[in-house]
Amino acid sequence: MSDDLTWLLIKNRSSFLVKRNGAEFNSEPNNLTNLNSFKYSGLANKKAIGVKDGPTNYKGVTVVTKKTNVASYKPAKSINKVILTKGVRKSAKSFTSQFTKSHYRPDLRKAALARISAIYQSQKPVKVHARKTGRRHTKKQKQIK
Repeated sequence: MSDDLTWLLIKNRSSFLVKRNGAEFNSEPNNLTNLNSFKYSGLANKKAIGVKDGPTNYKGVTVVTKKTNVASYKPAKSINKVILTKGVRKSAKSFTSQFTKSHYRPDLRKAALARISAIYQSQKPVKVHARKTGRRHTKKQKQIK
């Protein structure tokens, strides 16, 4: 089935479609921006890129891509997963060299890098600061002593 026909079938009636306050979002896998559009759709495009959290053991991201030359009756073999765990900058460089420079989907480069950066930012541990205390004595207490 062609990409355009698939998009016409799923654009208004998808189980992943979320409509709130006049905005349409899409929670389907391999949709980088969660917008309901053909460009970012992970189901309608034969070439799609998805970025999600890495496995629970690792701090990193998993980049998921669709292979184009796989038979439709073998859906498990049509997915390529790469786990990037070396930090934000090295993961971004690795992503750009592997996927966008190889002409896979260069139009999704900016959205994928933003998603990689956001995932790494969410994986950082929360800094615990010492609680600031106010003055111990007020003016009245100093005058009494």
